Amino acid sequence: MADKRDYYEVLGVAKNADEAEIKKAYRALAKKYHPDMNPDNPEEAEKKFKEASEAYAVLSDADKRRQYDQFGHAAFEQGAGGGGAYDFTGMDFGDIFSDLFGFGDIFGRRSTRGNGPMRGADKTVDVRLTFEEAAFGVEKEIEVDSKEECKSCKGSGAKAGTTPDTCPNCKGKGQVRVTTNSIFGQITSVQTCRECGGRGKIIREKCPDCRGTGYTSIRKRYAVKFPAGIDNNGLACKIPGKGEPGVNGGPRGDILVRTLVSRHPIFQRQEYDIYSTVSLPFSVAALGGDVLVDTLDGKIAYEVKAGTQTDTVVRLRGKGVPSLRNKDVRGDHFVKFVVKVPERLTKDAKEALRTFDSLSGDYLNAAANAGVAKDKKKGFFGK
Repeated sequence: MADKRDYYEVLGVAKNADEAEIKKAYRALAKKYHPDMNPDNPEEAEKKFKEASEAYAVLSDADKRRQYDQFGHAAFEQGAGGGGAYDFTGMDFGDIFSDLFGFGDIFGRRSTRGNGPMRGADKTVDVRLTFEEAAFGVEKEIEVDSKEECKSCKGSGAKAGTTPDTCPNCKGKGQVRVTTNSIFGQITSVQTCRECGGRGKIIREKCPDCRGTGYTSIRKRYAVKFPAGIDNNGLACKIPGKGEPGVNGGPRGDILVRTLVSRHPIFQRQEYDIYSTVSLPFSVAALGGDVLVDTLDGKIAYEVKAGTQTDTVVRLRGKGVPSLRNKDVRGDHFVKFVVKVPERLTKDAKEALRTFDSLSGDYLNAAANAGVAKDKKKGFFGK
């Protein structure tokens, strides 16, 4: 036993690791070193796989872990099999291998699934909404391809006048037991019958209308109400019992309607608040006055204070998006002002600005008034 590595070291976990951490560590190693996953070096992979499995077999069992923590590998010397390997008899790795390799049943455990009734899959439908439609809610009609029972064969999939035969491979059970050899010995797993696809029946002569599926596709329309305040990828509603058909008499799935909200050219949304930027004329920023602001409710005149600076943010309370829980409660609209400097001025406008500058601080002549020489820019050859 001296050549054995510490079990905690093998799994890469601390000595105080809980059951979930140990199981997670083993699952990762089992997937990494399983011989089927390492066809180029199966012998080395099998060795590491066995080492990890042995560590997990001990540390996942409270009693064996307690013995190991007290006596180390010596605790199991008497029970060691040939070559000093740990005895895996009685250990249950079923859920581990089920997660990793998709076995429906392992080590002889029976599957509860069988070919009994199974609920059909849900069908997801994405609907595009405008920014305003998502904010205030809207009712729209959607079209969905629906699988309905074939009228010719009444859902059996068999040609009129014929009936499906019991699958000879699974004897109508929909599942078969498969025994394979592994490093632990023989493993018996229950798998879906490939001959009948788990139905337990084989259709010899298929219905020409549904091609043996038992269903025909029909385009159906549903009126859907999208609530005010719904956001992008939000679940608008669920239409129960209108999804994919069930299997072996199981109930149908549901239709899940989700929203895809288009971007707005002006507004940005964060939960129920709205953000936008408004260009503020230089004269209004300096003197104060009204500026037009676009909101979800239309344009409003907002009175700007004299001397408003760029990046000033104001809040328009209750001008945001209605809440999903209560459409009468709305978020806020935050508006950031950016002072717009005129790029082209007439001669008279320039003269007026010079007069304004001389009266408000004479900033145009600040350097000359302070006696500071100008830093004249030089061209490449001047340098």
